[in-house]
Amino acid sequence: MRKIAVTALRPGQVFTEPVYIQDNNLFVPAGIPVKKKDIDRLIKWGIDSVQTEGVTISENVSTPKDRPEATSSANSQSITPEAPISLISLPSVIDNAPSYRTYTDLINKLDALFQNIAEGLSVESRSIDGIAGRLLQAVREHRDQIVGYILGGEVTNYPLAKSSVNTAILSTLIAMEQKMPNHKILQVTTGALMHDIGMLKLPKDIVEKKGGLSETEISRIQAHPLYAYKMICKELLYPEEVGVIALQHHERWDGEGYPRRLAGEAIDLGARIVSVADAFEAMVSEKPYRNSMIGYQAMKNLLSDNARRFDPEVLKAFIKTMGIYPIGSIVLLNTGAIARVIEGHSEAPLRPKIRILVDEFGNAFNNDEGEIINLLQEKSMFIARAIDPKELAKGRE
Repeated sequence: MRKIAVTALRPGQVFTEPVYIQDNNLFVPAGIPVKKKDIDRLIKWGIDSVQTEGVTISENVSTPKDRPEATSSANSQSITPEAPISLISLPSVIDNAPSYRTYTDLINKLDALFQNIAEGLSVESRSIDGIAGRLLQAVREHRDQIVGYILGGEVTNYPLAKSSVNTAILSTLIAMEQKMPNHKILQVTTGALMHDIGMLKLPKDIVEKKGGLSETEISRIQAHPLYAYKMICKELLYPEEVGVIALQHHERWDGEGYPRRLAGEAIDLGARIVSVADAFEAMVSEKPYRNSMIGYQAMKNLLSDNARRFDPEVLKAFIKTMGIYPIGSIVLLNTGAIARVIEGHSEAPLRPKIRILVDEFGNAFNNDEGEIINLLQEKSMFIARAIDPKELAKGRE
């Protein structure tokens, strides 16, 4: 372990490994910013140094003030990054890349459509078809960037529209991995975009409730697939194949789901696909009742399913297309460097391609300047663990 003088500590510093006081007493965990009161306490106790095997990951990290905000081309005031541009902000967000503008525009347009439905206004299916078509094209043309936005957490507005777009992106990838015909892929994309449309029929105080739900409230929540099916097939006039995706996306492989307790292959394949995508998206996105998980932990949760909730073959296709460390994940390497996953390898899910954000010496790089390393080729390097990017962001506030 290396020693660090207490006089060298600064509020907001974040380390890649735990920092200890003498006799291995924990001072601050890895990834948690040092607080001024903690430093003051050490001085008061007469402690002159701390120890760690890690490196500082918040030094020399500036927050540019002149970079453009990430906004939608449709509504420049509607969607903004979650926090000021920083080391862990997505490069595409900083550069306002076409793929990011497409992503935020899809969320904007879907939210506007949902607002019209909630207000009882007429909505034409061709409006939804346009969103589905653009999303499918974006996934095909900008796959890695689009997937990265899901974990990036840069968009905080419009939770239902954002969740629906993210679920549709993931569902589309699974359908492609399973080599479904093009018209079936489009049906899955469309069904995924509307899978939670029935939530618009529920009172906001139930949907956004932070505490536990009563039995009556749970029953109302569990009715949303039925509402969605009726809206899709009866009001928007989509075929049964699209409506059934929304109707059955909460059914479980073991038959313990709702609303009809279907099991196994009795559940529509599109619904089985959306079920996996929806579960992952829910875990990596913040909800009123809990914080989000990092992508790696969410993937571990899916892997531990053991054919209870999800179709094993659909889950296998999802793991293959996303990897154990999904694109956008922030990871700590065995060298002490911090990196972002930028590309996965289906044949080696534990060894993706990464871009260095902070090297082993504590030098920070702008998003597009860090070295790109293919862990499939660099056998001496490996991922030690995933890091929650929010903890790194807090260290620079």
